[in-house]
Amino acid sequence: MTIIEADGVETEPMEVDSLPVFAGQRYSVVVTANQTIGNYWIRASANLLSQTFEGGLNSAILRYEGASDEDPTTEAGPYELDFNESLLRPLDNEDVPGVQEIGKADVNLNLVPGRSNNLFNINGVSFEDPSVPVLLQILSGATHPSQLLPNGSVYELPSNKVIELSIPATDGQTNGAVGGPHPIHLHGHNFWVIRSAGNSSANFNNPIKRDTVSIGTQGDNVTVRFYTDNAGHWFLHCHIDWHLHHGFAVVMAESPADTIAQEGAVVPADWKSLCSSNSSASN
Repeated sequence: MTIIEADGVETEPMEVDSLPVFAGQRYSVVVTANQTIGNYWIRASANLLSQTFEGGLNSAILRYEGASDEDPTTEAGPYELDFNESLLRPLDNEDVPGVQEIGKADVNLNLVPGRSNNLFNINGVSFEDPSVPVLLQILSGATHPSQLLPNGSVYELPSNKVIELSIPATDGQTNGAVGGPHPIHLHGHNFWVIRSAGNSSANFNNPIKRDTVSIGTQGDNVTVRFYTDNAGHWFLHCHIDWHLHHGFAVVMAESPADTIAQEGAVVPADWKSLCSSNSSASN
């Protein structure tokens, strides 16, 4: 099959025999139906639980027109064309912004995942849902990270700057973030994956852009870049649901001043009276 799109970004065609798809990722592929008329298994193996194809589990049937109505007898493989994310290229070649060297962006953040007391964390802080959404906090006048909740989980980013995030895999360390590979998803932006899982060197030559990336396993240090041209509060989190609900997340508060100007202009005047109205109604 031929990959032609990843996470909504059109790609240069890449032919593969199999494709790992992590939670939150999306791909479009073209399958060339050039085999002998018959029935063929399409297999999608999970990395946890039910790792079997017996009885048709994790399987679908590709049936050519004219083939008999029966289960396929095809075997898995051979798998000779492995997927390598570092070789995947966007169709529209865009220059990666900033100095082409790891650690040389305008803002460089090292986000180290961990796990302790049955909770995940990033840089030692486990995300807890705030009582008031971050956007409403900003619209109510809080602009500095020290004012924003949850404490330690909100990172303020300046506007029109190059942001670099490095997220090392820690599943092999004491108090590391076990249960990986973890698919990390960013709201509000596509990012350039300048260092993919399984690679120790950076690639600034038309790397893939996407919004969800696997951070791999112990020894990997996945690095991405994006440009802050979309003011807002953007969630960055592991896309394995229960990991997210157990604290594997942070908020990127991109240009709070621009957010106030942008969102404040469309907030109806009645919104400001909601709190006093609700307070009165509850008395």
